[in-house]
Amino acid sequence: MVAQGRHQGRYNARPFIRGLRLLKQFLQVVLSLYLALACSLASAASVVFLNPGKSTEAYWLSYAQFMQAAAKDLGMPLQVIYAERDPQRMVEQARAVLQATNPPDYLVFVNEEYAGPEILRLSKGSQVKLFAVNNTLTADQQTLIGASRERYPNWIGSLVPNDEEAGYMMASRLIERGRALQPAGEMQLLAFSGAKQTPAAQFRERGLQRALAEHPDVRLRQLVYSEWNRQRAYEQAQQLLPRHPDATLIWAANDEMAFGAMRAAEELGRVPGKDLLFSALNNSAEVLQARLDERVSVLVSGHFTAGGWAMVLLHDYDAGLDFAARGGKDRQDALFMQLDKPQSRRLLQRIQSKRYDLDFRRFSVVGHPRQRDYNFSLQPLLD
Repeated sequence: MVAQGRHQGRYNARPFIRGLRLLKQFLQVVLSLYLALACSLASAASVVFLNPGKSTEAYWLSYAQFMQAAAKDLGMPLQVIYAERDPQRMVEQARAVLQATNPPDYLVFVNEEYAGPEILRLSKGSQVKLFAVNNTLTADQQTLIGASRERYPNWIGSLVPNDEEAGYMMASRLIERGRALQPAGEMQLLAFSGAKQTPAAQFRERGLQRALAEHPDVRLRQLVYSEWNRQRAYEQAQQLLPRHPDATLIWAANDEMAFGAMRAAEELGRVPGKDLLFSALNNSAEVLQARLDERVSVLVSGHFTAGGWAMVLLHDYDAGLDFAARGGKDRQDALFMQLDKPQSRRLLQRIQSKRYDLDFRRFSVVGHPRQRDYNFSLQPLLD
């Protein structure tokens, strides 16, 4: 009888623990709904983007359009200011924004032509939060003035694409395509890089050199800096192609330079995609169509999405969900992808419609408290 009484008096904790787990899950759902509601009811955070490109430049226009699509979905007022490829003008624009009577909540900038440190210095004493995209401060610059959230605490982070990998992908695939045409013997390559003082150009060039180191049978005859400009690449190619008539591979760090070199080649009777293979990088309708037509043999794209993804990070940060806890304050995401023909066709449809139909709210952690990272990429636009 005593033993029986002891057995009956035992307490089974399992239902209680299960109940606590259900309660915890319920509270997480309530909290996420509360954050989403609070975010929608609060005054929306305003953003200014200092666009370093030209207002007529296909790449930077598409960059701004993707960013504006994100801003619309997230309910964030966004103003885009174009520097027209003038670094000093960009610095003056930053000064005007940071010293305005009613400044924005966030300023998104690019370390184009190494202008980042000066923009950060101008932010001293301001309440505006700064975020770097595409080109963040170089390692040398950060050694001098500190990383994000250090000497300049209002510089809250950065998001950059994998530019070195992009340069490597272009070169590796270009060499592979070249070997299909020339199975043996030395192949010769000409390279058209961007602005020498732009980190993106430096990283893409580093990727090119890594690929060349893996293929000692490919000889880099000459690398020139074409400043991302079609006309400059055209004029340089007019000199380079006759000087190196045996070159069969053209590596270009963006589409504009590829098309400049292509024009010079065609004027010399060369046939792009046949006896002269081109790689290119970007997402303009022109280059996507050229990939479909095989005039461009290798195409890499994706970094135009960085600004849109940055809007998601700022949206969450403003809601009290710091992106630093989900992937770090300074991100390098695998935004670049090599595009085959079906993917180029799909992206071309997206670009031409100027409608992305992504609903950027689904990439936010607001309402998704279990999300541990963002994992931004080009893939959603190819689905």
